[in-house]
Amino acid sequence: MSKFLSSRFAGLEAYVPGEQPQDQQYVKLNTNESPFPPSPAVFAAINEAEVGRLNLYPDPEGKALKQRLAAFYDVKPENLFLANGSDELLNFFFMAFCDKDRPVAFPAVSYGFYPVYASLYGVPACPIPLRENFRLEPRDYMGIGKNIVIANPNAPTGRTITVAEIEDIVRTNPDNAVLIDEAYIDFGGDSCLELVHQYDNLVVGQTFSKFRSLAGGRLGYGVGSPGIIADLELMKFSTNSYNINRLTMAAGIATLDSHEYYLNNSRTVQDNRAYTVSELDKLGFETLPSKANFIFTRCKAVDGDTIYRKLKEKGVLVRHWNKPEIADWCRVTIGSRAQMDVFLEKVREILKEAGQDA
Repeated sequence: MSKFLSSRFAGLEAYVPGEQPQDQQYVKLNTNESPFPPSPAVFAAINEAEVGRLNLYPDPEGKALKQRLAAFYDVKPENLFLANGSDELLNFFFMAFCDKDRPVAFPAVSYGFYPVYASLYGVPACPIPLRENFRLEPRDYMGIGKNIVIANPNAPTGRTITVAEIEDIVRTNPDNAVLIDEAYIDFGGDSCLELVHQYDNLVVGQTFSKFRSLAGGRLGYGVGSPGIIADLELMKFSTNSYNINRLTMAAGIATLDSHEYYLNNSRTVQDNRAYTVSELDKLGFETLPSKANFIFTRCKAVDGDTIYRKLKEKGVLVRHWNKPEIADWCRVTIGSRAQMDVFLEKVREILKEAGQDA
């Protein structure tokens, strides 16, 4: 760090994204990307004419995309906030609603950006421990009088809570903002979007990165009451009016017109998830129940760091953290059947090298 960095950021620890090594071709199961390309409609939308308009700024309000999203979810455009990936939605949520007098609570084992944003904005953070088997207990959040951020399904565990349990959390904290991060909801979970019509303190965040195969496009959105969305818009227009580029908005609209394509892809991912868990069970792994496009798993015979390092040596990337409470575990993105077969083949090799019966 240079001598010019503001002292208020001296202790800031940045979020560390999943590694993207370029030294060789990997089977990449570490960043929860879709194994499928965008739909043919997206390829058609990013056409020569659209590229030819890149000399012009995009619509700062994203009217066409908001109208299409509003029709898709049966809400109004004023219920929608467009973000440069759901991470930007999180950023503006912390910026708008959290400060030294309004702390924020989130699960102690969850998405790593939550504590980073709290630190960035000087917000007192209240990490709430998960219960046995990494289970989130909704009662730990009811009536706590703090802003709340919960990923559902949770990352990296893949576990979910019910819409009724989310409603209890939102209902019992009426004077605090609650963000439910549904980045992985389309792989078997139940969305709580219906609740935004009943509660003005709720924001539901979703993304085009996972289910909709647009991780490289950077498009996310929040759904909430007009008042809370207006607060987020205030943050955006005070930071970067043109946060969604022209090509990404065109891709987003085309994506919404191809919903059946993505539903079929999700069914394939869910089938591959069940297959992978079944095969890991045979190898003596313990895997948490997941409603996401990843699993959280551990081998009882070989520690998590060794599994991660050996897999990388064999050309397969998974995600591992050295935090004590999860150091035995690896998060594995569910890819194509061919990718999962390579992963399982390399796991069997690792077990054999460790003297275990695979």
